[in-house]
Amino acid sequence: MTEIFEKRKVLSYKYDDALEVLDYNEDKLRLLLEFTVLRENGAYLELDDHFLQFFEQVLEVNEEINVSYITENLQTINQNIIYYLKENSESRKYNYLRQVKSALRKTGIIAIRNVVDLKRNIDNTFKNEPNYKIKKAKLEHLDIKRNDIATLVMLTDNLVAGDEEQTFFKTASDEELQRIINALRGKLNFCRHNLIYIQKQIIEFLNRLKYQSGLLEKIRQLKYLKDQFELKSKTNIVKLLLADHSLVYEPNPTYSLKLSLDQLQSDDEALDAIKKVVSRNRSGGRSVIQLSDNNLSDYLQLDIEEVEQINLKAVKNSFLAGSNNLFDFLRTYDFGKPVSFEECLTIYCQLICQYDLQFKLTAEYQTRQNTEYLLIYPL
Repeated sequence: MTEIFEKRKVLSYKYDDALEVLDYNEDKLRLLLEFTVLRENGAYLELDDHFLQFFEQVLEVNEEINVSYITENLQTINQNIIYYLKENSESRKYNYLRQVKSALRKTGIIAIRNVVDLKRNIDNTFKNEPNYKIKKAKLEHLDIKRNDIATLVMLTDNLVAGDEEQTFFKTASDEELQRIINALRGKLNFCRHNLIYIQKQIIEFLNRLKYQSGLLEKIRQLKYLKDQFELKSKTNIVKLLLADHSLVYEPNPTYSLKLSLDQLQSDDEALDAIKKVVSRNRSGGRSVIQLSDNNLSDYLQLDIEEVEQINLKAVKNSFLAGSNNLFDFLRTYDFGKPVSFEECLTIYCQLICQYDLQFKLTAEYQTRQNTEYLLIYPL
C-alpha cells in the first residue's frame, strides 16, 4: 500500500509488482481486492478512493481544495446549537455540546489545511505548469477558492460571535468549550493573515504571466519579421540599438596581467618569465611543438611464452596400433615429460570425448587410486 500510494499520480503499479512484494502470495492480494482496499484497473492496481483520501488527509498531502467540509461543519454546529437550546434532558444536551466541540475543532483544522494546500498549489502551478493558458486558468480558479475560504472564515468568526450563538456559549459554560473557541479564533486569525498574503501572491503571479506573455508575443513578431527580412524596414530596431548604451552591448574588456616588482626582483621566476616572453615574440606567437623520442626499441621487444601441449592425435594413433586398454597404455606412454595420475585421467577423458567412435568401449571397470575407469580397447 505504501508503494501504491507513492505512485498514486502515475498509473504504473502493475499486478505482478504487487505479487513480488507479497512474495507471490496471490491469496493475500486477492483478499485485498475482495475487501476493496485495492482496485484493479486493467493490468494495474490502485488504492480505493476511501483509503486514498484517508492517507492524503492524515499525511497532509492532499492537493484538492474542498471548502465543503467547512460548510458542513458550520451547518453541524448551527443544528446542534439549536438542538441544545431546545433540549430539556441534561444527558442529551451534553451529547449535543460534545458534537459542537468536535465540529469546532474540525473547522479550525480544516481551515488551516485548506490554506496550506492552497498556497502549495499556487506555488506548484506557477513553477511547474508549462502551458501558459492552463497556468493562468488554474491561478484564477485558485483565486476563487481563496475567496471561498475567506468567506467561510468570516462566517465561522461570525458564528462564534453571533447573538443567538452567544446565548448558547453563555448557557453551556464549559472550560473545554472556551479553550476550543480561543484556539479556533487563533487559527482563524492565522488563516486571515495567510489569505491576504496568498491574494498578493496570486496578483503578482498573474502580472508576471501577463508581462511574460506580452514579451513572448513581441519576440515572436520580431522573429517573424527577421525571417521575412523585413526587420530593418518595418521597425526602428537599429536606431534603438544605437541609442542604447547598456553594458551588455559593450565588448568584454581584457586586462594584461603585469608582473609585480617583487617578482621581477627575484632571480629564478623573473628570468623564466622573461625568457618565455622573448621566445614568443621571436617566433611570432607560434608555439614550438615538442617532438617525441624516436627510440622505439622498448616497444619492439618480443615476449615469447612457451606452453607445452600434448599431441592427442599422436597418442591416439599409438594406442590404435597396440592392444592394451587405454588407461594402462597412457600410464606407460612416453609423453616426453613426467605425467601425474591426475593429468593421465585428463588425457584419458579428452581422448574419449574426441575419438570415441574409433575405440571399443566395454562394460568392464577397473579401480586405481580410488578412481574407477572404463576399460577401452582399439577397434
